[in-house]
Amino acid sequence: MPKVPFLDLNAQYETIKGEIASAIQEVLDSSAFVGGPFVERFEEAFADFCGCSCGAGVSSGTSALWMTLLALGIGPGDEVVTVPNSFIATAEAISMCGARPVFVDVQEQSHTMNPDLLENALTPRTKAVIPVHLFGQPADMDPIMEIAKRRNLHVIEDACQAHGATYKGKPAGSIGTAGCFSFYPGKNLGAYGEAGAVVTNDSGLAEKIRMLRDHGQTRKYHHTMIGWNGRMDGIQAAVLSVKLKYLSSWNDARRENALLYDRLLAGVNDITLPMEMDYARHVYHIYAVRTEKRDALQCFLAEKGISCLIHYPQPIHLQDAYSSLGLTRGDFPVAEKSSQEVLSLPMSPDLGEHQLEYVAAQIRNYFK
Repeated sequence: MPKVPFLDLNAQYETIKGEIASAIQEVLDSSAFVGGPFVERFEEAFADFCGCSCGAGVSSGTSALWMTLLALGIGPGDEVVTVPNSFIATAEAISMCGARPVFVDVQEQSHTMNPDLLENALTPRTKAVIPVHLFGQPADMDPIMEIAKRRNLHVIEDACQAHGATYKGKPAGSIGTAGCFSFYPGKNLGAYGEAGAVVTNDSGLAEKIRMLRDHGQTRKYHHTMIGWNGRMDGIQAAVLSVKLKYLSSWNDARRENALLYDRLLAGVNDITLPMEMDYARHVYHIYAVRTEKRDALQCFLAEKGISCLIHYPQPIHLQDAYSSLGLTRGDFPVAEKSSQEVLSLPMSPDLGEHQLEYVAAQIRNYFK
């Protein structure tokens, strides 16, 4: 029986093994293990890739979100609006600033923030909006930006799943005040450990984030603010610099695999395929289908050697960690419905056509 992993990191590594070894050796030879020239080189290249003038490498995507909020002065008594169907880190970053997360529901087709609901979620305490570019597709940014500009709010793009995606031709992360990225190993651009970055066109904001990530230092042992240890490792930056050269071609391969899934699964009435919105270029970090028979389908596929995941089985507002907000089931019906139906199929640039055909054939067999 064939085995189809959800993600095979080793397959990608084998294609760039020599370059990775050389890059790591260069870091070892120079002993620039934390920050330093390898991080600076990657910051510049990634910011340019995202169409921004400034980049700040940090320790994770969560750190990127948190430090951006801190650098913007958001803290106790403030509110930040986001969506309930993200990974919990989006809300955690808000909470760790001392601010309160406020949720708005999402659009059913895109799984991203519904701009029509945003205005009603705003209060005099709202200081920022964090739209999440979920699964590799940007949120509908123009109406979000229009509302934010009118209400004098910062917009922080959670682009942790959207490396290389575009909105009306603009790179994800370049549209709001800042864009925050995770380089967790499974991402479209993944490190070999934890890493993240913030991109922005605000040089003052970037400099403040660089200080926050390094204990608030302007120079060694001179601290102008209370910061944290949120720096990027030199080895991770070197690895990411190698992989960044291939990101566009890898994203193209993901899109080709998504199109093949679309063709192979067309006409299966019991599932809803992901939709690329007309304003977006989706990079398919996740290829998520929807079905009311999600759990049974996942079990069936596992028996056939096909590994699938669920992103995400419990919306943030229903997590025990956020019970203090007093939110209940029914408050965000679209996000809640999605959490019960969405199933993420195997997706990577390294999957072969025969593997996708096998996955699709088994899905068709199940619904027969």
